[in-house]
Amino acid sequence: MTAVTDTAPAAAPKGVGGVGQSVRDSLVVAKRNLIRMTRIPEMIIFGLIQPIMFVVLFSYVFGGSMNVGGTTDSSVYREFLMAGIFAQTVTFATAGAGAGIADDMHKGLIDRFRSLPMARGAVLTGRTLADLVQTALTLLVLAVVALLVGWRTHTTFGEVLGAFALLLLLGYAFTWIGALIGLSVRTPEAATSGGLIWLFPVTFVSNAFVDSGQMTPWLRHIADWNPFSATVQASRELFGNPGVVDSSAWPMQHPVWASLIWSLLIIAVFRTLAVRKYRNATA
Repeated sequence: MTAVTDTAPAAAPKGVGGVGQSVRDSLVVAKRNLIRMTRIPEMIIFGLIQPIMFVVLFSYVFGGSMNVGGTTDSSVYREFLMAGIFAQTVTFATAGAGAGIADDMHKGLIDRFRSLPMARGAVLTGRTLADLVQTALTLLVLAVVALLVGWRTHTTFGEVLGAFALLLLLGYAFTWIGALIGLSVRTPEAATSGGLIWLFPVTFVSNAFVDSGQMTPWLRHIADWNPFSATVQASRELFGNPGVVDSSAWPMQHPVWASLIWSLLIIAVFRTLAVRKYRNATA
């Protein structure tokens, strides 16, 4: 006589829902991307070389010809310049974020992630957090180089940290734009090109490298309301560096608040669009 025992099939593990799961999944993906970066050190090295070149070239090539506050003193221009270089550095990380996500798409990794029981936005959030860590490292090295070429701050340590926090927030916001671009193109090369094309007018039609008061009225209006300009001006204010203060535009009169509002708005809009695109993404 044979006894037959019915065994219920093992239930598939269920992911713990809510914010807790989203945070855990995002940190796991961020760790994966950070480990990948350490295994490809040239990514970090090349990311450091470009901003250092900008600092040296702008400081010594253009430093004696730029009029800031009625003077062409190169030391004044260096202090004026550095907030713009910092902001440009964090925003140019957008291209790398887009290329990385496009590469994962091209290799089919995004499809594998989508098949796992994980929070929908964790893959993108983890990627952007890893990029934020790399950007912070780049800013640290760049600040040391800036000090070596003569840049100085004239405010409290807390205000200086606040300036760098605003810069990193802007960089984080822009990486979500890069994430959307990376999900929308077919190759990493296209993501890199698409991530840089729009960045050049955003960074150069601003108060980053020149006094926007010297622009034609219509172009100055665009520059003063540029989110990039708001963060640059806020950083100069918090660093105690010379900057454009005679503009009547609200972002230039309240740059810290304008920087916060712009960055949070960009994150809210482009994170929503990127996560929605991720749901339907195919390799």
